[in-house]
Amino acid sequence: MATYTAPLRDLRFVYEELFDAGEITALEDYQDATPDLVHAIVEEGAKLCQNELFPLNRSGDEEGCHFDNGNVRTPEGFRAAYAAYLEGGWGGLSCAPEFGGQGMPHSVNIALEEMLCSANLSFSTYPGLTRGVYRALRAFGNEAIKQLYLPRLVSGKWSGTMCLTEPHCGTDLGLLRTRAEPTKEDTYRITGTKIFITAGEHDLTENIVHLVLARLPDSPAGIKGISLFLVPKFVPDEQDEPGDRNSVTCASIEHKMGIKASATCVMNFEEATGWLVGQPHRGMQAMFTMMNDARLGVGMQGLGIAEIAYQAAGAYAKERLQGRSITGTKQPDKPADPLIVHPDIRRILLTMRSFTEGARALTCWLARNLDFRDKAETNEGRQAADDFVQLMTPIVKAFLTDYGFEVTNMGLQIHGGHGYIRETGVEQYVRDARITQIYEGANGIQALDLVGRKLPAHTGRYLRSFFHPVQSWIEEQSVNTELQPFVLPVAKAFGRLQLATGHIAQAGLGNPDEGGAAASEYLRLFGLVALGYLWARMAQISIEKQGGDDNAFYAAKIITARFFMERVLPQTGALFAAIMSGSNTMMEFPDDTF
Repeated sequence: MATYTAPLRDLRFVYEELFDAGEITALEDYQDATPDLVHAIVEEGAKLCQNELFPLNRSGDEEGCHFDNGNVRTPEGFRAAYAAYLEGGWGGLSCAPEFGGQGMPHSVNIALEEMLCSANLSFSTYPGLTRGVYRALRAFGNEAIKQLYLPRLVSGKWSGTMCLTEPHCGTDLGLLRTRAEPTKEDTYRITGTKIFITAGEHDLTENIVHLVLARLPDSPAGIKGISLFLVPKFVPDEQDEPGDRNSVTCASIEHKMGIKASATCVMNFEEATGWLVGQPHRGMQAMFTMMNDARLGVGMQGLGIAEIAYQAAGAYAKERLQGRSITGTKQPDKPADPLIVHPDIRRILLTMRSFTEGARALTCWLARNLDFRDKAETNEGRQAADDFVQLMTPIVKAFLTDYGFEVTNMGLQIHGGHGYIRETGVEQYVRDARITQIYEGANGIQALDLVGRKLPAHTGRYLRSFFHPVQSWIEEQSVNTELQPFVLPVAKAFGRLQLATGHIAQAGLGNPDEGGAAASEYLRLFGLVALGYLWARMAQISIEKQGGDDNAFYAAKIITARFFMERVLPQTGALFAAIMSGSNTMMEFPDDTF
C-alpha cells in the first residue's frame, strides 16, 4: 500500500545545518522562529499531510471534480480535509499577524508547501493561489481592501484566484480583451471570459476572490494598457460577509490529463462588480507580484511530486523480487533478489534522490532570500536578496518542474508494467507532474525570461548575487584536500556556466536568436550548477559531522553528493556544447518542411 513519509530529517538538515537558522531569527519579527519551534511546526504540518491529505490523493484523482449548472463540488473528503487545514491555521503560516497570520518566515512555509505538494498536489492548488492573492493585495490594495479581504484570505475562509488567460491569448497578454467600465460608485463593471482558472469555482470556502486583468476604455494598446481588478464571487454586505452573488459564473471545468481533483475553470464575467487594485494601466506590476509567487509555488510542486515518486520507487525496489544479482545471489532464501540489487535500478534511484535533496536545498536558499528581502535591516541587504530572488525564480520554476517530471517518469520505470497501470498509483504522479511545466508561464518562457531579462538586468547585478558566493566558496575550499572530489567538479561546471553566460551576452548582441536558441539549455545548465554547489556544501557539512549518532544520515549525504558529481553534473558538458553550437541549424531549417 502506498504511503507518504515527510522528509523531516532532511528538512531540518537544510534549515539548521546547511544554512544558519540564527540569521533568520536575527531578522525583525522572526525572533520566535527558533529551530525547535520550527521543527515542531513542520512536524504538525507533516501529520496533516500524511494522515489527512495523502489518503485522499488517489481517490480524488479517481473521482475528480463534479460540475453541475455552474457549481463545482470537490471530491469526497476534500471539504473535511480543508476544514482540518483551516483549523491548524496553515493558510496564514507566513502571513502578517496584523491580518491574523502567524508571522513565520518564508523558509518555514516552504517546508509546508513541499509536503502539501507531495501528499496531494490537487489539494495544494486551492490554498496555493490564495497566498499569492494575499501578497498582491497587501502590496497594491488600498487600505479598505486590505482590512476587508486580507484577514479572510489569511484565515482561509475566503480563497483567491488569478485570472489572466483568455481563449485567444495566454503568454501574450497584450492581446487581452476583457473590459472594465467605470461606474459612478467607484467600482467597475468587468466583462470577459477567462480560461484555465485554477480553483475558479469550488465548495471549500465561503467566498472566492478573483484578481482579473482587464482594459479600461482609455487604455493604451498592448501590455501597458492592462489594469488589475478585484472581483469577488459574492459582493461583501454591510457586515463584510458574503452578500449578493456577483455576475461571475463558471461555464465549465476542464477534463484534464492530471490534477483531476483541482477544478480548472472557464470563468465568465458579465458586467461583474470589481474594484481597481493599484494604479490604472499598471496592472501587470501588481499581477507580477502574484505571478512570481505562483511560479515559486509551481517549482515546489515539481519538488513535491518528485519526492513522493522517489519514495514509492524506493519502497517498490526493495520489496519487488526480480532476477538475481549479476555478482551472485544476494537473498538465497527467496526465489529472486529484490530490484534494489541491480546497478541500473540504483542509478535511477540515486538520480531521483540527488535531485530531490538538491532541489530542497535550492528552494530553502531561495526562501531565505525572500525573508531577507522582506526583513533585512538595510536597503542594501534587501536589494541583494531581491536580486537573488529575481534571478532564481525562473530557474526554480522551470528546472524543478522539468526535472520533477523526469523523476516521476523514473519512478514509473522502476515499477515496470505495474507502474503503467492505475493500481499502483505511480502513473498519477506522471500525469499530475506534467502540467507544472506548462502553467504559470511555460518553461520555455521561463528560459527566455532568464536569458532576455534577468542576465542583462542592471548590467549583470542579478547574476552577481549567485556568481559571487559560488566563486568565493570554490576559492576558499580549493586548498581543502578532503573536499576536492566535490570542489573540482563544481569548479569545472561553474566555469562552463560563466563561459556560456559570456557567449550568450556577446552573441545575442549581433543576433537575438542566439539567446533564444540557447535559453533552455542555459537554464538547465544554471540549475545543475546551483545543485552542484549546494551538494558540495552538503558534503562538506556531512564530512565534518561523521562519527556521531546520526552517522548513517551523513554517510548517505556524502555518497549521494559523490553520485551527483560523477553521474549528473557532467551533463553540463553536453549542455555547454549545445549552447556554443549556435542557432544557425534550427533557424535555417525551412518553415514549410516542419
